[in-house]
Amino acid sequence: MKTLIIIPTYNERENIKDLLREVFNINEDIDILVVDDNSPDGTAELVKELKEQKYKTRLHLLVREGKLGLASAYITGFKWALKHNYQYIFEMDADFSHNPVYIPDFLEKLKNYDLVLGSRYVEGGGVKDWGLIRKIMSRGGSLYARLILNLPYHDLTGGFKGFRREVLEAIDLDSVKSEGYSFQIEMTYRAHLKGFNIKETPIIFEDRTLGKSKMSKKIFMEAVFMVWWLRFHKRQLMA
Repeated sequence: MKTLIIIPTYNERENIKDLLREVFNINEDIDILVVDDNSPDGTAELVKELKEQKYKTRLHLLVREGKLGLASAYITGFKWALKHNYQYIFEMDADFSHNPVYIPDFLEKLKNYDLVLGSRYVEGGGVKDWGLIRKIMSRGGSLYARLILNLPYHDLTGGFKGFRREVLEAIDLDSVKSEGYSFQIEMTYRAHLKGFNIKETPIIFEDRTLGKSKMSKKIFMEAVFMVWWLRFHKRQLMA
């Protein structure tokens, strides 16, 4: 199946070359779209060089005017993927916290499921190099969303996902409300309400070794309140 992996970037020059190499080595049916928010460190320039020198038609780049956020980067990528007729469409971080080694498992599961979630909180999953506070916030955030939205999935805040195109076609992407990490909760919730088959698959999440995390208090608080907005607009989201 024609597969696209969307990788949003902002100051990921230290990671992107190695990540592209590892993903492209999986199989020849995978393309990559980098959505860069005009990174000051020259991430986009490096991606352009790699495209011209090595990856040609398999690597694509969209450069935006500034730091517009994770959710809008993915929405931009989803629309591009649908326009270019990709069947399987992935979300993936640029910092190696999402290990490319799991992609073949995602692809196998997408033969039978509509949405595959990389899960840290099912048997076989986990995290590496996290402090206690971060572990509590992550597990607590997923449990909080799970209870309020009455969802059966254990990891609702993770950003390593594979969609069949039908899922993204069924969701009104222009109406997505979230701007930060609550985007991950919202997309899974919308897919669930539409009746798609969703499968969690275990991953080990490894904290970045290069670069700086984009998590902030503002992003965290948005997720806390957005869950309630999603609950109270359930009927609207099902339409």
